[in-house]
This record gives sequence, structure tokens and C-alpha cells, in this order.
Amino acid sequence: MPKSPESFEIRVRQLKTDMVDQVRRVRAVLEDAVEAVFDRDAARADRLIEFDDEVDRVDVAIEQAAVRLLSDATSQGAGLTDEQLREILTIVKVNNEAERIADSATAMAEHVATLSKLPEGLPETFRVLVNSVIGIVRDTTRCYDEMNPRLAKVVLASEDTVEAFKSALVRESEQQLALGAISTDLAFILHEFAGQCAAIADHASNIAEQVIYVATGTIVRHTDAGWVERPSA
Repeated sequence: MPKSPESFEIRVRQLKTDMVDQVRRVRAVLEDAVEAVFDRDAARADRLIEFDDEVDRVDVAIEQAAVRLLSDATSQGAGLTDEQLREILTIVKVNNEAERIADSATAMAEHVATLSKLPEGLPETFRVLVNSVIGIVRDTTRCYDEMNPRLAKVVLASEDTVEAFKSALVRESEQQLALGAISTDLAFILHEFAGQCAAIADHASNIAEQVIYVATGTIVRHTDAGWVERPSA
């Protein structure tokens, strides 16, 4: 028996709720990873790495639910609206980006065991970089929850700031390594952290692009001249 359009709307709303919860879960993973890094807490890092399995489980569940929803709507002739289709497809994309943010946070946590054995402390440049990334992910969580295109544009603008901090951290670590002020191990870890932070900012920007697309129907692309908005067909 064909289901009513209202039943599909309920499923879309539930899928969106599940996705918001996943984005919040991923943000918590990132924040815990950063705390483990600064505290050099290997035990906490290990627990976080194990928790990544839960993020992966939810990632798969959301994707399967989205596929079932689209399949049921097609087979039953539900006639989803353009807005509903945009939201479902966006959920699939946001789901992928969120899982990759968790992967980057976990990758940083995997270096804590080595970091905890080093005599050197982390430079203040890294703290600035990480705080910027956490701020971007928090704004991303909120803009997706609220479908707030104005805040999404703030996220997009912040990516360049992260890139600048990343470059400063890499330069500083190379200079300190050349002077013999830090070990090769710490320099390597800092390069890894800088790359993961930049990757997280990029994934967050991709989510922000999807928020703008769902909220306004506008496609946003990054060019050498900056962010460009193009009306969708």
C-alpha cells in the first residue's frame, strides 16, 4: 500500500535529526581529540580511537536509511518535492564529510602516544590553529542544525584563516627543527596535525556549502578569486 506524502516527510525529518546528532557527535570527537593532544593523555586518546567505531556505525546507518527512503519513494510514486530531494541528497553528502572530520580527529589522537614521550611542548601556534578549527566545526554544527546560510558563509570565510595558521605552524616547525630546538619526531607530528586541521576545515566548508544549497538553492564553489555563488539549474 503506497504511503502518504506525510509519512515520507516524517522520515526526512527523522533523517535530518539523526544527521544533526551525528555532526554533534563528530564535534565532540574533535574536541576530545584536542584535549587528549594537549594533555598528552594516551589513555584518553585510545578511548577516543575506539569510539570512532560508533561514528562509523552511525555513518553507515544514515546512508542506508537515505537509500531506503529514496528507494521507497520511487517504488511507491511518493513524488518527493525538490526541497525534500535536496535535503536527502545533502544529508548523504554531509554524512560523508562528518565521518571524514572524525577520521582526521582520530588520526591526531593516534599520535598522542608518541607525543607523550617527547620532552618538547606544543607551540602556541598550534593552539591557535586548533582553536580556530574547533570554532569552525562548532559554527558548522549550528549552521547545519538551523539551516543558516548566513552562518554557513562565515564558515567558508574562516577556511582561509585556518590555511594561514597552518602555513605559520609549518614554517615555525621547520625553523625550530633547523635550529635544533625541536626533535624530528615533534616536527613530523606538527606537520601531520597541521594537515589534519586543514582537512577538517575543508570538510566543514563542504558542509557549509550544502547548507547554502539546501537553504537557498544556490551552488557555492571555491575559486582562486574566492567563494562564488551560482544559481542551481
